[in-house]
Amino acid sequence: MTSRLTPDICIIGGGSGGLSVAAAAAAFGVSVVLIEKGRMGGDCLNYGCVPSKAMIAAGKHAHAIAEAPKFGVSAGDAVVDFRKVHDHVQSVIGAIAPNDSVERFRAMGVTVIEAEARFVNKTTVMAGDTEIRARRYVIATGSSPLVPPIPGLDTVHYLTNETLFERTRAPKHLIIIGGGPIGMEMAQAHRRLGAEVTVVEGMKALGKDDPELAAIVLDRIRAEGVTILEGSKVASVEKRGKTGIRVHYESQGGKGFVDGSDLLLAVGRLANVEGLGLDEAGIKHDRRGIKVGANLRSSNSRVYAIGDVAGGLQFTHVAGYHAGLVVQQILFRLPAKENRDIIPWATYTDPELAHVGLTEEEAAKRHGGRISILRWPYAENDRAQAERKTTGLIKMVVDRKARILGVSIAGAGAGEMINIWALAVANSMTLKDVRGYVPPYPTMAEIGKRAAISYYSPLTRKPLVRWIVGFLRRFG
Repeated sequence: MTSRLTPDICIIGGGSGGLSVAAAAAAFGVSVVLIEKGRMGGDCLNYGCVPSKAMIAAGKHAHAIAEAPKFGVSAGDAVVDFRKVHDHVQSVIGAIAPNDSVERFRAMGVTVIEAEARFVNKTTVMAGDTEIRARRYVIATGSSPLVPPIPGLDTVHYLTNETLFERTRAPKHLIIIGGGPIGMEMAQAHRRLGAEVTVVEGMKALGKDDPELAAIVLDRIRAEGVTILEGSKVASVEKRGKTGIRVHYESQGGKGFVDGSDLLLAVGRLANVEGLGLDEAGIKHDRRGIKVGANLRSSNSRVYAIGDVAGGLQFTHVAGYHAGLVVQQILFRLPAKENRDIIPWATYTDPELAHVGLTEEEAAKRHGGRISILRWPYAENDRAQAERKTTGLIKMVVDRKARILGVSIAGAGAGEMINIWALAVANSMTLKDVRGYVPPYPTMAEIGKRAAISYYSPLTRKPLVRWIVGFLRRFG
């Protein structure tokens, strides 16, 4: 027998974005139905951000042992038990999972349906044997790893982020197709955990980041023994022996191949739009995701889309940001628009790479070249010297009025340091605002402050300024 529900909000997808909307709406006493066909917490908790950062942490500990003699400490060679690394990763997921569980959200008053959702018309969704007619819908189905049409791929075993963290055996030689953030994070982590690693990238590794800062990160990863083949398009894949894999590629230097034991695909992600009945609901979409306006509303006025499925930046914190914008509109009838210029991102390699706002190239186009670029190296920071973390740079883009347009950081702790600059960009702060704050000594945060005040250094050489200083000295 079909049951019928008429909630105020129906959310399709129990990842970070969908859960944020559900929790916020339930807190205000609004009736909410949440539909999730898979694991609560979505990709981030189960296959993405959480397990990858747990594995990166394990790699950092192994690397710290190797680096210890520089500090006068010797602990011998690191011994990696990959099964225990796997157990560590799974225990981290297990520790966080209760926060995203079905039980917790039902306790909040959310009706959770564990089934596949599909629109049957513009106003109705079916989930199992339940019919839902909601006032508003929020689609938060996320994305899945892209599997490219590489000849021979169907004849070999390959990994994606959805299967990588199930392994209890270390790969002997991991070949990674794709040199984006996921590919480079996993390349360095696996190398530190004892695997040989080769990355095959069709264009530039970390190509979406500032080339100057990306080069700092890539140089370090190469120095640790990872082979990065840039400008190398994968032509085909084949089995080699019983368990081996051979990847053929083409580059400007000609054709080549690399042999390995395991293959990881990290070439991007596809929005999860299949099977949702979007055409029946009158919701426009393509392979990139659901088409939405700046207010995240789809072509069906009842339906919003947030996070990866909305076809924009694919970060967990973007899904959370979208959730806030949608709640503002649905619950309070207040207008809200997405502003991608304020979204920060970070790649958790070592050194880390982080960015917010406009890049140098973007700022030059928007402001007609009337910008200033400020830099400050990690090597000029006392804390960085004490911890031997001197590889890195902060790069700041400001306009003619000293307004902070964008900041990029390559170096230790960049993912944490970018927070204050995300605040600055989001609030259109100027270098005068930064000049007035005092960071504690010795901290890495001083690097950004030094970059900011370097903007004023030319004033010390201006004849007029020097004359004013000299004139004022006459008065005692």
